[in-house]
Amino acid sequence: MSAPLKDKIKNNKDRYVSPAVEQAARILFRLAETQAPYTSLIEICDRVGLHKSKAFTILETLQRFGLIRKNEEGKGYALGPSLITLSRKVLDDLSAPRLAEPILEDLAGRTGTTAALGLIAGQNVFVAAKREGPGPVVVTMRVGHRLPLTYGCHGKAIAAFLPETELADLLKDKKLYFSGDPSRFDKAKVMEDIARCRRDWFAEDLEETAPGLNAVAAPVLGPNGRPIGYIVVLGLASAEAARQSGPLVAAAGKSLSRQLGAGID
Repeated sequence: MSAPLKDKIKNNKDRYVSPAVEQAARILFRLAETQAPYTSLIEICDRVGLHKSKAFTILETLQRFGLIRKNEEGKGYALGPSLITLSRKVLDDLSAPRLAEPILEDLAGRTGTTAALGLIAGQNVFVAAKREGPGPVVVTMRVGHRLPLTYGCHGKAIAAFLPETELADLLKDKKLYFSGDPSRFDKAKVMEDIARCRRDWFAEDLEETAPGLNAVAAPVLGPNGRPIGYIVVLGLASAEAARQSGPLVAAAGKSLSRQLGAGID
């Protein structure tokens, strides 16, 4: 590759980089590398290559969000407690698929269907892990597949364990996929399903999102008791089979939630 072409590619990538965010990231990584409890402003400027006034502004902004903290007894900065919250979220997301593997294996074997773990990513969910059972008809899906947050039974399971204010905000959305096509959204029925899920810890999709597809989902909660995802079984032979599988899926969701630190009775 010619030098001019390399420079052009580099410039195209750099045009989307925010200098302030890049500088803040460099400061955070510098503070993570140091062995001393606190790092002075002068040392940060020297190591990161920033003017004192610029570095001070960035540090003050990071301190406002708890990402760094200032030494109250002298000069210097260190990483802040808000990073624990961020890292906990990362650890939860990374550990959930690993912890779910034996649970999904057991569910797939006992129901003869596909069992999957989904995790929340903004207004969507993605399949983080799956196991396919020994049944004659198996619903296949790929890890990484994305779906709307409110889709089908997993949407009901997640919605059931949101705080009331967040649930109210969610239901104001113009496109809700609890029944597949948003035009079929029935708020009264969804609220009944949510109430049932809060009681029984599982929600059903009895051919609502697709003809012939029966599924059951249970929420997966994180350490703070908030939903971080769901466990679902897909491809159940009938509505009766779905209802019979419900307690198994609920137990699986509770088991994984406990392992992730959720306080569940």
